[in-house]
Amino acid sequence: MKHVVLVGDGMGDYPVEVLGGLTPLQAARIPTIRRIAAAGEVRMVQTVPDGMPPGSDVANLALLGYDAAQNYTGRAPIEAAGAEIPLASSDVAFRCNLVTVDDGIMDDYSAGHISTEEGRELVAAVQLALGREGLVFHPGVQYRHLLVWHGGPAACECMPPHEIADKPVAGHLPTGERQAEIRDLMERSKAVLADHPVNRKRVAEGKKPATQIWLWGQGKAMQLESYRALYGLGGGVISAVDLLKGIAKLAGLEAPDVEGATGFLDTNYQGKVDAALEILEREDYVFVHIEAPDECGHMGDARLKTRAIEEFDARVCAPILHWLEARGEPYVLALCTDHRTPVALKGHTAEPVPMAVMKGPVGKMEKQADFDETLNNEEAECLACEWIQEILKATSGT
Repeated sequence: MKHVVLVGDGMGDYPVEVLGGLTPLQAARIPTIRRIAAAGEVRMVQTVPDGMPPGSDVANLALLGYDAAQNYTGRAPIEAAGAEIPLASSDVAFRCNLVTVDDGIMDDYSAGHISTEEGRELVAAVQLALGREGLVFHPGVQYRHLLVWHGGPAACECMPPHEIADKPVAGHLPTGERQAEIRDLMERSKAVLADHPVNRKRVAEGKKPATQIWLWGQGKAMQLESYRALYGLGGGVISAVDLLKGIAKLAGLEAPDVEGATGFLDTNYQGKVDAALEILEREDYVFVHIEAPDECGHMGDARLKTRAIEEFDARVCAPILHWLEARGEPYVLALCTDHRTPVALKGHTAEPVPMAVMKGPVGKMEKQADFDETLNNEEAECLACEWIQEILKATSGT
């Protein structure tokens, strides 16, 4: 039996005035998603354990069937695993965003969705100026990079930059253990980037410059029990971001690089679908993650987020469902979002989100049903990790 999980990151939201009082999920033209909802079972699920931050790391662990409360150490060590950056027992990994801070305000957590090529050039400059033995900056994708700090501070409090959009940064700087060292690196990066050729060119083109680095998501190396051990399943995770690739590798799953996968609306949708189907041809499990709705939520753009959800439906959900149905063999398909990223807040929330589970083949799928945040009065019916565990154990025979 094939097992498929399709995730539109951050699709959940609140009613938006410019959408006529609808949420982006309600306003979007998503016939495939609504057919899956009609043919399967839909529940409101809790993806974020009580007391934990509503990040994509914690929430996607739940959608893979892991309880983050039992094994989570931080976002950056997961991304380090995805980038195949080894961590020694005393290493602390930090997520290192390139951000735009304008007049003391967090203007853009992604430096205007800076390109991977530009970002890597800037991080190379930061490494040359600030790096040293035991303190290494590693380039990543677009604005997402890493710092590995031997003996670094793990117990500090660092705010994700996407949670403070349009807010003064002064009240959200790192606090706690060795805060001065972390703040010093962030402050010194300003001079490194201020007159860099990449930034000069971006400003000349009317784009936002990367004004500094922002450190957060720190932690030591994390361990997960493998999918083979848990469910007897092999397969992979398809995503543009190192976070999901890291979870995959920690779980013993494949994490192929897809050319042109960016984590935004310009991502290579077809390449992601092709990579997912290639895995399903020889394995039994695939998890397909689309980042764009989340990015649009952080941008505060309701119409763009609605479009991102529609792209997910048409360019990912539809072709994968067609492939599963055309085989005429048993499968289970889970359709979900990891958390809400309300455009009004430009950040994540921990409220319940909808998830649909369908067993096929179904045949004709003419009926449609709602798939949005208002199901069952928005109350969680179960924990997402427990429902996923139940499904995988029942259908994999473990």
